[in-house]
Parts: sequence; structure tokens; C-alpha cells
Amino acid sequence: MTAAEVPAARSDAAAHASTPRALALSAAAGVSAVLVILGAAIVLFFNPVWVAFEQGRSAVDLWTGWDAATIRAVTDSVVIEVFLGPGTFGQAAGGVPVFTPAEAGHMADVRRVVLAFGALVLAALAVLVAAWVVDRRRIAFWRGVALGASILAVAVVAVGGFLALFFDVAFEAFHRVFFAAGSYTFDPRTDRLVQLFPETFWTETSIALAVVVLTMAVGVALVARWRRRAAGLRVAA
Repeated sequence: MTAAEVPAARSDAAAHASTPRALALSAAAGVSAVLVILGAAIVLFFNPVWVAFEQGRSAVDLWTGWDAATIRAVTDSVVIEVFLGPGTFGQAAGGVPVFTPAEAGHMADVRRVVLAFGALVLAALAVLVAAWVVDRRRIAFWRGVALGASILAVAVVAVGGFLALFFDVAFEAFHRVFFAAGSYTFDPRTDRLVQLFPETFWTETSIALAVVVLTMAVGVALVARWRRRAAGLRVAA
């Protein structure tokens, strides 16, 4: 291709990326990228390793009066049951049930939300792969991924600022969206669920999650922008 033909080729590539099909593909890739980034980040925290670390920082042993081995056994069982079931949450410590029926019911609700979100992330991953395969030029694909990741990064900064100032309000709003009213209110003086996962646990985990999501979103946006430019140059070459 001659130097004179390059501008025309680039113009053709830009026009191709602006067709309804390309715009739809970009939108699908962008939304899917957001969900996959969120899912990948959450996996880093919703696991026994992070939970054990953060419970140590949150003085769960003082809240529960249990030794480290009991805390670990109960918590690991809860985390595993969220993913693998059966969802009854009938854990016991010293022969005594850990959770009241209300607490076990709330954990069953949590499991349903987690599984639904997990299914959504897997579907988004499938859409992302399909979009990559369909868009042979990769221009619309990377444009959508870059835009989605950029929007996510901005949203994390905005939401993170709100959380820093009004964490309790945000926490309550989140629960109202996903859980029935009155099903998630517990007393830390008596209820094991909020003793095992106290407010400090959620505050610090939310901060760490926001930092990781922001880092991942910025990284993905930068890589996607670079790949989009590279794809455009290949088309023009």
C-alpha cells in the first residue's frame, strides 16, 4: 500500500467501525468487559485466603470468643457452601448451631445472588470471546473494551468517593436492592454472622476491592486502546 492510499484505508476502517453492526459489537464487548473485570476482581477477595486475612484484622476471635481453628473451620465451610451448596448453612461449633434460622436464610439469599452474578459473568465472558472472534479487524472489539473499562474506572472513583463518606448508606442501599427488607439486620452482640463478618471486614474489603477494580480497569483500558490503534494500523497497512 502506498503512502497516498493509507489515509483512504484508515478512513475505510473508521467507517467500518461506525456501522450499526460494529457499534453493537463494541457495546457488547464493553459491557461484557466490565462484568468480567468485576468478576475477576471479586474472586480475589471472596475466597478463604482473603477472608482469613481480613478476619484476623477485624478481631473476629474477640467478637466470637472462638479460637483460630474454629473460626477457620466454620468460615471455610461457609465460603465453600456459598459456591458448592447445599445452601442450608447448618454449620456447628462445639455441637451448637452457628447460625439462627434468620442468619442461615440470609446466607441462602447471599448464595443465590452470588450464583446469579457468577452466571452473568460467565455469560459475559462467552460474549466477549464471541465478539473477539466475530470482529476480524478487532477495531470495534477493542474500542468497546477500552470504553467499557474507562467508564468502569471513572465509576469506581465516583462510587469509591461516595463509599468513603457514606459507607453505611451505601451498604444499606446495596442490601435493599438484593435482599428483602428486614432479612439482613443482625445484632453483633449475639448473632454469629456479623461476628464472623463484622463491619470492619466489609469496610476494608470494599476499599481493597475498589483499588483492585480500578487498577484492572485502567490496565485493560490502556491495553485495549493500544490494541485498537495497532488494529487500525494493520488495516491501513
